[in-house]
Amino acid sequence: MFARRVATKASSVRAFSTTSHNLSKAPALADVQIDTHHVFDQRQKDFRADLAARAKRDREQHESQSAASILAKQSPSPASSSSSSTTELGGLGLGSLSTSTGERLEKDAAKQKRVGSGPISKLIYGTEEGRKMDQDIERSFSQVLARGKYVHSVVFHEVKPDKVEEYVELVGGWYPKMAGMPENKVNLVGSWRTEVGDCDTFVHIWEYQRYAGYHASLHAIQSHPEFAEFDRKLKTLISSKKTSLMQEFSFWPTSPPRQLGGVFELRTYTLHPGNLLEWEHHWRKGLEARKEVMEGVGAWFVQIGALNEVHHLWQFPDLQERKGRREQSWGQAGWAETVHRTVPLIQKMNSRIMVPLPWSPIG
Repeated sequence: MFARRVATKASSVRAFSTTSHNLSKAPALADVQIDTHHVFDQRQKDFRADLAARAKRDREQHESQSAASILAKQSPSPASSSSSSTTELGGLGLGSLSTSTGERLEKDAAKQKRVGSGPISKLIYGTEEGRKMDQDIERSFSQVLARGKYVHSVVFHEVKPDKVEEYVELVGGWYPKMAGMPENKVNLVGSWRTEVGDCDTFVHIWEYQRYAGYHASLHAIQSHPEFAEFDRKLKTLISSKKTSLMQEFSFWPTSPPRQLGGVFELRTYTLHPGNLLEWEHHWRKGLEARKEVMEGVGAWFVQIGALNEVHHLWQFPDLQERKGRREQSWGQAGWAETVHRTVPLIQKMNSRIMVPLPWSPIG
């Protein structure tokens, strides 16, 4: 269920649904058919089987290419061996260090080592142990918690009630087009309308190639000749906009595009500051208890924007099945302990029941 996304040919852009839809009609919870969980389950089974098959093909192709590369390598000649050290260093921009440069680097290193050694310096820079702890914490967030391969943004649009249909038509003509242009370097994970919770709030999740990709995507889209008119119209339809930049938890890669049907639940937790690492530790274990009875879409923690927020996105055939499958998770070993450990870490929690918009790649 949480298999890594499968890369597309020569492009990191996700495919999006090309099915023809009536974009002038906003989807509603009433549109979701009930008692069709068997259809949902079969689609889920097919989706997982397809992911496994593609992952196997990719692995076999990678192994074949690696074997061919090894066979193609030739033993280095004496001339190339004698200069290998210089060549390797040169590839890193270090192959032609002069004596004076080397001495300067040594002095800089010694100076850095002395920082914080005196009583006054310790007050300014902190103790050596404190600096090491800061580095470890920063490394934990960037390397332990997150996969680091992608940056995701979650955008909340609060739409004026009498402008919902117009909003769906406008955004439905713009978002898929922007996601479908490779030069924009962005994937649309999904778009949803909130039906229970903050009603008439629309949620969009985008995927970028790290922060550099985020900047590149913003530049490309805002340079599009039609952007100014789209932005002008959008501002007349919404009451507010909220954006946060997030990263995936390393143990929960975001789902590739799929169409299972049903409803979605976006659960948002605001944690007490400093508790994210502990949250991740318990949720990593708790997910094992839930993944066989519930279909997860993704989990992210906010790095810029609404700090200390964690978002989990789940998919269910309908609300009755949501109730039943959540109850089933309590029978799974380890889930009760996860709840017991994580509840004290939470300041506030929120649940939104959502339906996918017609163009949403995940629906």
